[in-house]
Amino acid sequence: MRSVNIIFFSLVFLLFACHSADYTPKPRGFYRIDLPEKDYKQATTGCPFLFEQPTYTTLNTDLSDDAHPCWKNLDFPQFNARLHMSYFAINSKAPLAQLTEDARTFAFKHTAKATSIDQVKIHRPSQKLYGVTYLIHGNTASNLQFFVSDSSKHYLRGALYFNEKPNLDSIQPVLDFIQQDIEQLIRTFTWK
Repeated sequence: MRSVNIIFFSLVFLLFACHSADYTPKPRGFYRIDLPEKDYKQATTGCPFLFEQPTYTTLNTDLSDDAHPCWKNLDFPQFNARLHMSYFAINSKAPLAQLTEDARTFAFKHTAKATSIDQVKIHRPSQKLYGVTYLIHGNTASNLQFFVSDSSKHYLRGALYFNEKPNLDSIQPVLDFIQQDIEQLIRTFTWK
């Protein structure tokens, strides 16, 4: 009797085990990102420029070995991102033509991984602010770079980097959010 029960339960198990179901793997998901409310404050730079920074960022002096006096880092700790800002006084050692060409070269170094690079002109003669924003699309190390100048004395270059492996699918919402902050920075940027 015991062997009959074992055979019966084995057959029942095999019948239910062989039931075919359509199996579809779940798509890879990403964590939900809670974005803070937009709020800005005047940045204290101690340098010949001013701008508004988001309240959820920290502005620090660049402490790397090759840093110049007014090089700053705007950290977005919640997003593991940093906007590197490099200031140069325009002079014979650092002429404007060379500085703008360096900015273009740095942006276009990403062409190997970029799907496209959009250039947006910055032109505000009333504030003596001229420059270009480079929107670099694709899985690149930096997706947004810019430079601004008064074309005679001051020059500032910015480059946004995430401290993560480049994956545009996962960082796109944060990139869009930070891009608005950088646009606000440029909109409120003034030379002292």
